[in-house]
Amino acid sequence: MNEMIEKILDHRSVRSFKDKLLSKEQIHEIVKSAQAASTSSFIQAYTIIGVTDPEKKAALAELAGPQKYVAENGHFFVFCADLHRLELIGEMENVEFTESIESTEKFMVALIDAALAAQNAALAAESMGLGICYIGGIRNNLDGVKQILNIPERVIPLFGMAVGYPDSLNDKKPRLPLENVYHENGYAEKEALISQLEDYNRTISEYYKERTNGVRNDTWTRQMAGMIKQKSRMYMKDFVERQKLNKR
Repeated sequence: MNEMIEKILDHRSVRSFKDKLLSKEQIHEIVKSAQAASTSSFIQAYTIIGVTDPEKKAALAELAGPQKYVAENGHFFVFCADLHRLELIGEMENVEFTESIESTEKFMVALIDAALAAQNAALAAESMGLGICYIGGIRNNLDGVKQILNIPERVIPLFGMAVGYPDSLNDKKPRLPLENVYHENGYAEKEALISQLEDYNRTISEYYKERTNGVRNDTWTRQMAGMIKQKSRMYMKDFVERQKLNKR
């Protein structure tokens, strides 16, 4: 196992950071690493917004939870799916392609490009000895985020990433069995998947019992069922369409 794989496998979310800002050089290296990620057809359909204004970080922290580590970190990034840039290209080149920009395909391209860039950024940050935490909570109120960050049409803030020097580290959570995620030559049979999930439930239950001294013994499937049955962010389709994306 090489050093890069060891670093990847050692990932855990960090939610407590030291009071130390990242340097400009660190920020630029993280962003350049994000830009080095693969991108569909060279479109590069994302934008990364760095938030340094304490008032804006505090406002985003409140919208996201509240989650104080959105405000208290070394640097806060917001990753956006961005097809506004294509609209500008249309103006520059005098080409009309509204239907293409508003297609589900281009929307998926933007989502995938942004996710790939973000994971490169996370790996770059962790290679520097920094910790990261993805913040999906900014999607609790995207109209608020849009106002705080001056987001134009055809741009969707997808998630934040808090980055900084770890003050404490959480335990690593055991992931799903490899066989439950990786299937060869076709999708696996239902019975095999359920058996693997039952095994994973026992692993997760032991993890929680050890971590909480027996106070908690959740299984993964029970935890997921409880979470998914709660409707959340059901406004998303309307927001995306108001941003003039995913309409066709």
